[in-house]
Amino acid sequence: MKQVVQNYKSGELAVLDVPVPGCKPGGVLVRSAFSLISTGTELMKVSEAGMSMLGKARSRPDQVAKVMQSVATNGVPATYRKVMGKLDSYTPLGYSLCGVVEEVGAGVDDVKVGDLVACAGNEHALHAELNWVPKNLYAPVPDGLAPRHAAFGTVGSIAMQGVRQGEPQLGEVALVIGLGLIGQLVVQLLAASGVRVVGADPDPARCELAESLGAAACGDPASAAVENAVAELTDGHGVDQVYLAAGGGSNQPVELAAKLARDRGRVVDIGKCRLDLPWNAYYEKELDVRFSRSYGPGRYDPSYELEGRDYPIGYVRWTERRNLACFLDLAARGKVDVEPLISHVADFDDAVETYQRLKDGELKAITALFRYPGQAGEAKAPVVAVPAVHGKTSPVRAVTTPVKLAFVGAGNYATSMLLPHLAQREGVELSTVVTTTALSGANAQRKFGFAQATTDLDAVLGDKSIDAVFVVTRHSSHAELTRQALLAGKTVFVEKPLALTEDELAGVLAAVEESGNDRLQVGFNRRFAPLLQEARTRFGARSGPANLRYLVNAGRLTHGSWYLQQGTEGSRFAGEGGHFIDTASWLLDADPVSVYATATSGNEDLQVVLRYPDGSTATISYVTTGPSGFPKETLDLVADGRALRLDDFVRASVYGPRKWVSSRLPKARDKGQNAELAAFVKAVRTGGPMPVPLESLVATTAATLAVQAGLAGGVPVTLARP
Repeated sequence: MKQVVQNYKSGELAVLDVPVPGCKPGGVLVRSAFSLISTGTELMKVSEAGMSMLGKARSRPDQVAKVMQSVATNGVPATYRKVMGKLDSYTPLGYSLCGVVEEVGAGVDDVKVGDLVACAGNEHALHAELNWVPKNLYAPVPDGLAPRHAAFGTVGSIAMQGVRQGEPQLGEVALVIGLGLIGQLVVQLLAASGVRVVGADPDPARCELAESLGAAACGDPASAAVENAVAELTDGHGVDQVYLAAGGGSNQPVELAAKLARDRGRVVDIGKCRLDLPWNAYYEKELDVRFSRSYGPGRYDPSYELEGRDYPIGYVRWTERRNLACFLDLAARGKVDVEPLISHVADFDDAVETYQRLKDGELKAITALFRYPGQAGEAKAPVVAVPAVHGKTSPVRAVTTPVKLAFVGAGNYATSMLLPHLAQREGVELSTVVTTTALSGANAQRKFGFAQATTDLDAVLGDKSIDAVFVVTRHSSHAELTRQALLAGKTVFVEKPLALTEDELAGVLAAVEESGNDRLQVGFNRRFAPLLQEARTRFGARSGPANLRYLVNAGRLTHGSWYLQQGTEGSRFAGEGGHFIDTASWLLDADPVSVYATATSGNEDLQVVLRYPDGSTATISYVTTGPSGFPKETLDLVADGRALRLDDFVRASVYGPRKWVSSRLPKARDKGQNAELAAFVKAVRTGGPMPVPLESLVATTAATLAVQAGLAGGVPVTLARP
């Protein structure tokens, strides 16, 4: 089998072929699926190995003291041979992984072969294809928790033990200094415990990530932002607990802890930072300084870790194994979200290169994972089904003018991008607006001339005079409202997304089959943009595969936006991504067959690669961290010696035998909403085909859903068709 090792003397990193460990009694043999690279602890070890002998001595004074004691006892020659022999040998790396039980040792009855387990320990959860893990250092993975997320079990236990040492109480305020991997987990655990959290870290990206994961406020410890946030949240009294999750040689963390802690507050050291306690500051506040020892009680006790002797729960409630199981349970129930912490997933065979990139700073990551190919515990080439459209559709009749429309929802998008176009269109009557609050309906009625406003959806669906229903509500309700409207026989225009899950998509298609009503349009408006349509026409037909690049500079959301409610409304890309997938598929005149997705730290910036039947590819870069002054959408399509460029729906150009460039000064940035609505109203009025085939809408929705599946599995997702 293969294992990642390091020579501490030379600093060499290697992936070696080593013997498979035996499955001893009291433990299990585990085949790795994902193992976690600690960018703190492990990189510190890797960096130390690259130092000179003097540098190594300075970084490990504890080991120097042991050497001096050995010299006094055994003499210089014997000590030198002993030290050089230890340094000039390979040592393992890794301590947190998830894998599949391959063999069960005698005395183990809580797991069986094939079970997924999370494993801990710097001697048993190594970066290796196979590990023998004793009973108290693994825990079964709950159903529904992805293997890549379960690989966080050990670091989650470290953070959990630190929080337990702080003894947080509901309503308290805590300060977390250092927002690396452990700090981010501590923030989430405290927030889940009902504690308001202030974070301190010099890295703005880490501060933003912590705020998105539950911190009330974060900032640079050298600025006044952290102190001001603490003063505001505590009425000037100071925080109840401080968690030191920082590393390095600065004494700033312990000094900041003394400054911002309340009288008799608790200071918990989790990381490995300098601890020169300023005596006066700690004495005057009588601060309670505590240390958190790794994963919890049992750590470094051979009888617990190696012999499997558990501590009675009545005396030791939270051992390291119980901490491990507890963290996995929280992650499985969505109380802790580790996906935003995954910055990079690397193939295990690329381990040496990955470590080098991390060490050199080329790869900046809060967490990186090794993915082990071909294992059952790994997400095996996930598949998202593209449902077929079944059912015999009923004949459609033309309607007499005016076409009567009802709106379900009257939020910002409806009132700014849809209703202004419809209110001015001849042959259209805005019949009824349905809202959850009476006032929003009254406002829409006054502004756009609806005949009536109501909060009764059933009354609208039962009104036979209404020809079409617009569903423009929050994302989580789209599929169900669409289903109800189709069953009521209405033509439906639903804003993206059509569905947030495969089950929701199946429910919509079941309504189509049951009712025979396939009159459905999803608000994918960009394919209707006049500038893009003209550019596509001038580009012409192609004979060979194409490469398409679509950069979406989405920008940051304002605090409090409901788009941030991912637990109920889906991810931001799940809501918006269909726009860009539909545009790519329309330009390439096909539906994708596979999706690969990867994300930066926090899942803020996504790279989505779509593959098409003829070998064409489309790469969608969806970023939220770009500058506000940069164009929102830029697109390039290259094929057959020609290129098409779209610059934010302001300018387009085609390069080939003849060059074409659109006007530099368009009247307005037109993303196609008006033309889309015109096509929809025409289809309703004439009974003609819908502007976009239902099969295409379903394929785009399935591809959008596959992005989330791809992020969770770290592998390409096949879009399977019947």
